[in-house]
Formats: sequence, structure tokens, C-alpha cells
Amino acid sequence: MQLLTPKNFNDYELIDCGDFEKLERFGKYITIRPEPQAVWSKRYDIKEWEKLAHVKFIPKSSSSGDWKMLKKMPEQWTIDYAFNSSSKITLRLGLTSFKHVGVFPEQAVNWQKIYTFLSQQKGAKFLNLFAYTGAASVAARAAGADVTHVDSIKQVVTWANENMQKSNLDNIRWLVDDALKFVKKEIRRGNKYQGIILDPPAFGHGPNGEKWKLEDNINEMMQSVLELVDVNSHLLILNAYSLGFSALVPQNLLQPFAEKHNSNLQIGELYLTAKSGVQLPLGVWGSIEK
Repeated sequence: MQLLTPKNFNDYELIDCGDFEKLERFGKYITIRPEPQAVWSKRYDIKEWEKLAHVKFIPKSSSSGDWKMLKKMPEQWTIDYAFNSSSKITLRLGLTSFKHVGVFPEQAVNWQKIYTFLSQQKGAKFLNLFAYTGAASVAARAAGADVTHVDSIKQVVTWANENMQKSNLDNIRWLVDDALKFVKKEIRRGNKYQGIILDPPAFGHGPNGEKWKLEDNINEMMQSVLELVDVNSHLLILNAYSLGFSALVPQNLLQPFAEKHNSNLQIGELYLTAKSGVQLPLGVWGSIEK
């Protein structure tokens, strides 16, 4: 079991978290957002939080809310993530009505892993499922891979395209589709991928109303996705941000394939360390690599 956290992500910092909130710096701007895993008390005083923050998200329902401006800042801005001294990606952030800003910073661990693996693979094909705003897609393209990006929401696919362009890249294949339906089409086409990442939500809907519930659908999804893996050379990463999931879940889903094809199986948790010293868990992961 490995606990992984991003390193050298200069444009991001978790300052503090607690009382179901987190205080974060994205580039020059500091936000206060809800965080259901932060069940402990804040380390810093709330007055310190509000003195530092530019904006605070105020929930109106379980899925939406408004941003309260505490200091002047733009609605949209950019941050960078550097893989090394000569390669980086640029991500456009924004204040959305559903508390997100367009990036999950703990996933930088996976962007780095994808970039490092694919940089060593000439002509590799990479598939990003439940791909959101596409940081992993852009990372794979920066490494020279042939990238297919699949998400069910047109607006976030458009956002991902912006991230590609801001990173001075091109030729990512964009698809607004239901992830499982797309995977089954790819199986019928006989396509194989050297790199795959999927970060399925706890709940979701496809573009035509297809229902997704993580615990109900993840087994069928993974059995199908594994049919797309190039058995000779591959990196597959499965993320699961669910309050009830153990890292043994991805282990059990990936282990039969890993044993059959002599692939290196790893599992663990992603987390962020706050400047205040507290550690925030942000989901479990499993990977197979060969």
C-alpha cells in the first residue's frame, strides 16, 4: 500500500483543512471550499482563513452554490504544472457553480506517472475515461502519445480543449460519450491502448441519460476496460474517490489481469499535506504497469 502526494507542484498549496472545508492556493489566488473528508477541526483560526482567502464557496444544495468574493480576483485564471525543467502543461481554472475550479491537484501524482511512462513509449495510444477537464489527457499528449479523451459532459470537454491549447499542444481526440458504451465499441473495433486512466465518479449520467453508480457499475467497466489493454506494454490507473472504498477494491478488480499477464500491481491512497501539518485523504487508487 502506497500513500502518494504531489511533489514540486509550485502553483498549488493546501494551506489548511478541517470542519468540512479546505483552504487552498491555486497560483496567486486562495479559495475556501467544502471538503467532506475533513472531519477534524481547523488548525488555523477561521479569521486567518478569511484574511488569506480571495473567495469562499457557499453551498445552496448538495450539488450547487455561489462564490462569495472576499478579495478581488478574476473568474478565470491559469496555473502550470511542470514535469521537468523543459516540459510543462497549463491549466485554465474557473469558479464553477458546483464548487470545482477545474483541477483535482492530488491527481498530479498520476499526471507525472503518465508523462514519465509514455515518454518512454514511441507511438503509444492513451485513453482517458471520465476525463473531466483533461489534465491527464494533456499530460499524455505532452509526452507524445496519441490521446483519446472521453467524457459525457460537452462543457468540460470544451474546457479540456482549452487546456490543450493553452499548453501549446494539439491533436487530442475529443469525444462526448458514455464511458462504458465507448469502451464496448472499442472492444468491437479491436483497439488496444498502452496507457489508460479512469477516474469514475460515485454517481453520474451519460450524454443520453445513462446512469452510473460506482459500486454497481465498476466491475463491468473494469472487465471491459482490461480488454483494451496492450498486454505487452501498459500503464493503467484506476482512481476511486468514494468515502466508502478501500484500496483493496482496485486491487481485487485488477489482480486477475496482473497475475495472468505478469503485470506490476500497486494500490494505495492519494493525499495532500497542508501547510498546517494535517493530511487530507483524497481517494484510493490501483495501477498495473508492464
